[in-house]
Amino acid sequence: MHVILVAAENDRLPNCKVGGVADVIRDVPYALAQLGIKVSVVTPDYGQAALNRNLVADIAVPFRQHLETATLWSVEESDNVTQYVISHSLFSEHHGAIYCNDPHQPFATDANRFAFFSVAVAELIEHELIAEVDVVHLHDWHAAVVAVLRQFSPRFKRLKTLRTVYTVHNLALQGIRPFNHDFSSLESWFPTLTYDGLSICDPKYPHCFNPMRAAINLSDKVHVVSPNYAKEVMIPSHPELGFFGGEGLESDMQHASHEGRLAGILNGCVYDESGDEENLTFADYLALAEQHVFQWMAKSSQVLSRFYIAHQRILAWRGEAFSGKLITSVGRLTDQKALILRQPTQSGIVLDDIAKIAKHQGARIVIVGSGDPSLEQLFTEVMARHNNVLFLNGYGKALGEQLYPLGDLFLMPSSFEPCGISQMLAMRAGQPCIVHKVGGLYDTVKHNETGYCFEGETLAEQGSQFIAIFELALADLMNDSEKYQQLRLQARMQRFDWSDVAQKYCEQLYR
Repeated sequence: MHVILVAAENDRLPNCKVGGVADVIRDVPYALAQLGIKVSVVTPDYGQAALNRNLVADIAVPFRQHLETATLWSVEESDNVTQYVISHSLFSEHHGAIYCNDPHQPFATDANRFAFFSVAVAELIEHELIAEVDVVHLHDWHAAVVAVLRQFSPRFKRLKTLRTVYTVHNLALQGIRPFNHDFSSLESWFPTLTYDGLSICDPKYPHCFNPMRAAINLSDKVHVVSPNYAKEVMIPSHPELGFFGGEGLESDMQHASHEGRLAGILNGCVYDESGDEENLTFADYLALAEQHVFQWMAKSSQVLSRFYIAHQRILAWRGEAFSGKLITSVGRLTDQKALILRQPTQSGIVLDDIAKIAKHQGARIVIVGSGDPSLEQLFTEVMARHNNVLFLNGYGKALGEQLYPLGDLFLMPSSFEPCGISQMLAMRAGQPCIVHKVGGLYDTVKHNETGYCFEGETLAEQGSQFIAIFELALADLMNDSEKYQQLRLQARMQRFDWSDVAQKYCEQLYR
């Protein structure tokens, strides 16, 4: 069997990662290869001129009534897996950015780029530039147009014969664009395409094309990245109550489930059983953090408050002896991750309460993340109010990786979490997690067995339950209780192996 994975991100390649999908595309091909499956992975090249590559072929791509030329390159071949990239000016004109921000026309620039990417993939399959493919596995809305072309374009005869699988990594981002009368629209990209608008329109805006809904309805199998999340996506969202489910696509998910097309398979994690990892001391970590803060500072001609306060905090902490407990959190700053943390309390917001409780026990909090500017400002203000909080507002791979083994308690109060990887990485390092009982967090963390879980029927309840569970967990931690040590051991012993995931892909998605 030969499977081609089509995605916008791939952490096997340099500078090709934003979120968790990149980790999946990095790891799952090699787990599939262990089962004797041949795997090809295709992503855009994002204009990386220094990428070591070998020419495969030029691709003539019909787009906007023009014949564009894209180029297919092989980047790496090993263990029955071949990595490919496609190059074109659409991918290189934004200085290597994977995603672009269009505040006035959501998804407009990215939709143009990924529609072109999708038709280029369809062309390379049609002309067998990647030959003898059996399964086309599409990931998130960025690759969804491949399913549309397969269904409605008479041009792609070979594509129509292939089994098509669609994985939803983030249901909140659907790539919605108009059907027509816009430079970034379905009919602008493919003016001669005849399509069934009822199956691919957005439920709320029927004059708009919804790539994610289209792929859900047009693929042979639909995969979401945890069993519990497969249940949640069939329930309407109620954001005012803090519940995020089908995000408008619950009827389509219900239909897919009724037809036996919906599968919930948890993502995996890579484990190094050699025990040779070299972990930093807390003092070393602070030095590493200072280096990153300097690098972030240097990108602006002005000293931003979030970096200035963080540096002052690092200097203060480096001048003090510390033998207390360390509370950690690593992740993108979005409402998915921080909605509960920013709920109001008598002390300010939930994160203020967490900081005060930790300070009372002599514990420190280190948060690593970036994203929504309003949340970045909010977290900066919390850091300014509490001298036991360090907020590192940026991305650094080592900053996250080295924090997992250092921490004593990991916070992940996501409002929704299709799968989650941070909790797996923390558990792998023996750091128990406090998680909201949703999505993949429900499937990976067991309350009072491998970590701590909270829930709540409203946002206010979720905030108060999180604070209560944090107090309980911190009491276990501070007392160095047998319960906490057992939790730490059980967390470290959990295994979410990619080999098991690959086997389920074969059984539930590819056959």
